[in-house]
Amino acid sequence: MNRRMFLMAAAAPAFVAGCALRPGPPPPGSLQDVDALTRGITQMAGHVDPAEARRAATVAYAETHRLALAYQITDGPLIHNAKVNAGTKPRGLCWHWAEDLEARLKAEGFATLALHRAIANADNRIRIDHSTAIIAPQGAPWETGMVLDPWRRAGVLTWVRVREDSAYAWEARMAVLRRHGRIRYIRQGADIS
Repeated sequence: MNRRMFLMAAAAPAFVAGCALRPGPPPPGSLQDVDALTRGITQMAGHVDPAEARRAATVAYAETHRLALAYQITDGPLIHNAKVNAGTKPRGLCWHWAEDLEARLKAEGFATLALHRAIANADNRIRIDHSTAIIAPQGAPWETGMVLDPWRRAGVLTWVRVREDSAYAWEARMAVLRRHGRIRYIRQGADIS
């Protein structure tokens, strides 16, 4: 088997999952889902207020479901991407999910949690790049945080610690944008894009 055939065979499961059809929008998160994410956020290194962890988990699941309905998600992520790019669906690319989820969580004004953004596959010629939101303890490096990714399962929230995410090798969003010359403004030492 040559290298190209090997790469195609290795990518097939991800492609099939990305194209899977669903009879309607994704289901909302359950109370058990919120409980599990609350525990995951609370157990991150650094101080996290348990009440804030609970609120963040509740908001993350509720906003994921709200966005899935607003984006009209009925297909796997790759098919939905094609529909967004063709103009037949309003939003739903990975960066839309990351941007909208991050904005909603930031609106909560957490004191012990911080929101970040990350990108994977920015330099990979085979896989499309992928954006996500990251939640971490206030003052802790983003790499110690939790990936909050509604895109990869088409409106079903996936969460995993950044360093344990076997599907993606994440980089800080600003580092990727700077490397690719996509920073639009630099003001008083802060990157704004």
